Amino acid sequence: MKTIKATALTHEAFAPFGQFYNYESPDGYALCGELHKFYPDRVCADSNHRIGFSPITVKKPERMIITQQEYHTTTWEMILPLNDDMILHVAPASAGKIVTELAKAFIVPKHTLVKMNAAIWHLAPLPATKDQLTAMIILPECTYANDCTVVDLAPEEQFEIVL
Repeated sequence: MKTIKATALTHEAFAPFGQFYNYESPDGYALCGELHKFYPDRVCADSNHRIGFSPITVKKPERMIITQQEYHTTTWEMILPLNDDMILHVAPASAGKIVTELAKAFIVPKHTLVKMNAAIWHLAPLPATKDQLTAMIILPECTYANDCTVVDLAPEEQFEIVL
């Protein structure tokens, strides 16, 4: 079984899959008032539909063996880990062809919003240290019903993520 080492999240390494921003430690230009600093438009997304903000909880497995992946043909997806760093696995858009040989895994710091581009292979994030991760999934409403292809990976396509 192929093993993938989860690596630190960097803008350069994650650029083929999307973008991210750490909301716990905002930086860059801010609009400032007497008591506030406002950091506008750090992550943006277009949608012709209402946006759903949905919590997800994920238990920490004994081993991080990836047996399924999904993608959304026309829809981006955002994930914000709330109580722990998360492990996120991704693979490039591939017109539905399974490309786990190109998969990468990233350690996403808590409170860092990740936006994956449309058609990027992924699945639920995994907790890095806690027994259960709580995260916010942000998608156009009903994407999970209207634009979600979930694929069971054959044994030779499966991979394990290690820290």
